[in-house]
Amino acid sequence: MHNDNNKPVITVVVASGTHLKYAEEVCKTIEEAAKIRGTGIAKRKPEYIREKIKDGKSVIALTDDGKFAGYCYIESWGAEKDFVANSGLIVKDEYRTLGLGKIIKEAAFKLSRKKFPNAKMFGITTNPAVMKINYSLGYRPVTFDHLTDDDDFWKGCEGCVNYDILTRTDRKHCLCTAMLYDPTEQIIIRKAEELQDEKKISISV
Repeated sequence: MHNDNNKPVITVVVASGTHLKYAEEVCKTIEEAAKIRGTGIAKRKPEYIREKIKDGKSVIALTDDGKFAGYCYIESWGAEKDFVANSGLIVKDEYRTLGLGKIIKEAAFKLSRKKFPNAKMFGITTNPAVMKINYSLGYRPVTFDHLTDDDDFWKGCEGCVNYDILTRTDRKHCLCTAMLYDPTEQIIIRKAEELQDEKKISISV
C-alpha cells in the first residue's frame, strides 16, 4: 500500500519463517476481535498459526517499520484437498480504514488458487465487509450442505461463541453465512461471458 497523506506504508506478503514471531500477536488480535463482535470468529493458538506460516499457507500485512497490521491463513479439507478456506482474516484496529482487509483477502485468494487450483473455496462469516469482498472474488452464498463434511473443519468452529447453535441444528444452520467459489462454475461463467462478447462484436461489425 502506498504512502498517501501520511498514511503508513503496508506490504502484504506470503508469510515465511521470518514472520513466526508475530504468531502470538495474530492470535491476540483474533481473540480481541471475537470479543468485540461477539460472534463468528474462532480462536486459534500460536502453535497453529506458526504451522500455517511454516507451510506457506498464510499472508501477513506489515508496516514499513515492522508493525503487524493484518493476517489470513489457508486451510484445506477432504481426502483429496478438494475444499479450501481462507480463515482468520484480521486487521488491526488502527489500520481498518485503509481497505487493507480486501487486499489481504485477495492475496490469500490468489495464494489458495495457486496451491489448490482445482479446489472449491468456501468461507463462513457474519462480517458484511468480508461477504462483499468474497462476492467480488466470485463467491456465492450457499447452504451449509454445500461445504465440506470433513469433521476437522467443523471442530474448528468449537472456539466460536455460537458453536451451540451449529451443533443443535446438526450443522445445517448458524449465524454465519456460507459462501462458495467453485472453479468449475467460474469457467462456465467466463465462457458464457466470452461468447456473449463475441456476439456483441459480430453484431457491431
